[in-house]
Amino acid sequence: MTGQVLVLGGTGEARQLAAALVADGVDVLSSLAGRTAEPVLPEGPVRVGGFGGAEGLADWLAEHRPRAVVDATHPFAAGITASAAAAAAARGTPLLRLQRPGWTPQPGDDWRSVGSLAEAAAAVADRSSVFLTTGRQGVRAFADLPGRVLVRSVDPPDEPLPAGATLLLDRGPFSVADELALMREHAVDVVVTKDSGGHLTEAKLTAARELGIPVVLVRRPPLPAGVETVATVDEALAWLRGR
Repeated sequence: MTGQVLVLGGTGEARQLAAALVADGVDVLSSLAGRTAEPVLPEGPVRVGGFGGAEGLADWLAEHRPRAVVDATHPFAAGITASAAAAAAARGTPLLRLQRPGWTPQPGDDWRSVGSLAEAAAAVADRSSVFLTTGRQGVRAFADLPGRVLVRSVDPPDEPLPAGATLLLDRGPFSVADELALMREHAVDVVVTKDSGGHLTEAKLTAARELGIPVVLVRRPPLPAGVETVATVDEALAWLRGR
């Protein structure tokens, strides 16, 4: 495989892909949006900061002419994914979307699927103790909740918190035992999360199942039409080796 590969995203899959490419001697550049204060950095060269939307990324592709782009950003990074699709199409750069599968309900789960954070807030408005694990962006949607709200995120939210909020700054992975203890300590009666998928943060779902606590799950935004998508790092490596 010759030519540079641009990997977008700070996800675990992005880091695994970068490490595999570095091990293969591939010229890889990882790009992070810079929204996390202390990100976990991948192996190899890293750039931090946005490109300036689809037009800025298209200009970057025209200047640097990478062999391919792999969009391995978070499943809810819809803006970046849309920009990558538009820029790659404009410049004729091969693009692959690497996106881990969403979670699958297990026997005993009590899940309610909603289409947005606003719908999630409406669904839990009558609850007395909400465990909010949707990240620091979009917390504003829950600002009017009347009950207790445990807000967990890696970095402090920039948006207003609910009046009854307790902010917990922490980064996964989390164990089932820790999640059980946390939910019991705060008498959680509903969990709100995004369908991020993966194993790093799914312990809260197991804990909710064991405690009989319902989960409000925000569905993923749709992917741009026509973008080839794979679910695993191995599939992404196979795709790149075929370029």
